[in-house]
Amino acid sequence: MTIELVPRFTVDDHQLSALHARAFNGDSSDVQPWSQRLEKHALTWIGAFDADQLIGFVQVCWDGGSHAFLLDTAVDPEHQGHGIGAALVEAAVQEVRAAGCEWLHVDYEPHLEHFYLDKCRFQTTHAGLMRLK
Repeated sequence: MTIELVPRFTVDDHQLSALHARAFNGDSSDVQPWSQRLEKHALTWIGAFDADQLIGFVQVCWDGGSHAFLLDTAVDPEHQGHGIGAALVEAAVQEVRAAGCEWLHVDYEPHLEHFYLDKCRFQTTHAGLMRLK
């Protein structure tokens, strides 16, 4: 299996929504307007492809200055455990550095601590979260 990481690939909303549904146990019929959102809000996004199949994704939003935010890291469950997620994050880090950002933030659920702290080398910090819905 040869995986290709592609920054700012042309997004197919159905394909990316299906990946997210598989990765997060979501509704596969719920198609989101990914391409519109990414063009409007993202510094970059990266897809992991096995041939023409999208098997991984990450996006980076930013404040237009020194802070960037890692979002929506997803790898198809059939392809997890092979370093694809870590490779996506590392590619995102390189893109963020090239854009001149000083900080890359990420929020994650407790079961992903090993991935983000050990494999991707993020540091633990204090942060706040407010649920709006």
